[in-house]
Amino acid sequence: MTTTSPHGRTEMLRPDGSPVRVLVVDDEAALSELLSMALRYEGWEVRSAGDGAGAVRTARDFRPDAVVLDVMLPDMDGLAVLGRLRRDLPEVPVLFLTARDAVEDRIAGLTAGGDDYVTKPFSLEEVVARLRGLIRRSGTATVRSESMLAVGDLTLDEDSHEVSRGGDFIHLTATEFELLRFLIRNPRRVLSKAQILDRVWSYDFGGQANVVELYVSYLRKKIDAGRSPMIHTRRGAGYLIKPGE
Repeated sequence: MTTTSPHGRTEMLRPDGSPVRVLVVDDEAALSELLSMALRYEGWEVRSAGDGAGAVRTARDFRPDAVVLDVMLPDMDGLAVLGRLRRDLPEVPVLFLTARDAVEDRIAGLTAGGDDYVTKPFSLEEVVARLRGLIRRSGTATVRSESMLAVGDLTLDEDSHEVSRGGDFIHLTATEFELLRFLIRNPRRVLSKAQILDRVWSYDFGGQANVVELYVSYLRKKIDAGRSPMIHTRRGAGYLIKPGE
């Protein structure tokens, strides 16, 4: 899925709402850091490794959604690293980076299982664009309109006011919709009754807490009925929404 990032761009996320994970493997520390910064600016979670052995260890722990892999590494070449990565992550898309530009090198990389190939020097914009394409095609992240908000399998379209969970349409009243929108815009964050009253009903807090409890119960019956609960109560603190277990 995608959403709008704080920088005003469309941000790609995993289906559970967490950031896309990318592993950068390059023995040039300056280049690796530059790439990592560019990818983090996209809102992605990034880890890096400077050699093949480190890449394999990190991939096993990190479980990346995509790998940027330099062909020339100090301990083994990128094709050997790719083979090891595929044992644990057979579907992860891999973008090769290399100074080689011969046709036979490109063919070797793609034949070995790489998904795309960029030669040095390259633009950061090109790397990001190619990674976006690879991640979309892999199914790790699906593209939705910028009006779409999502937490786990629950989606809310701010333009059409349509809500669904697991593909099933859910009818909400206008007030229920506003309450859900406030919760889903703040995933995993505990929102107090006072905050909810102020945002959804524009009331000053004072004896109106029961209306929040009532509408949360309405929402739970529609959102969580027969499913893993997403709307949770933190006693004495408020309510939060997070992906179902």
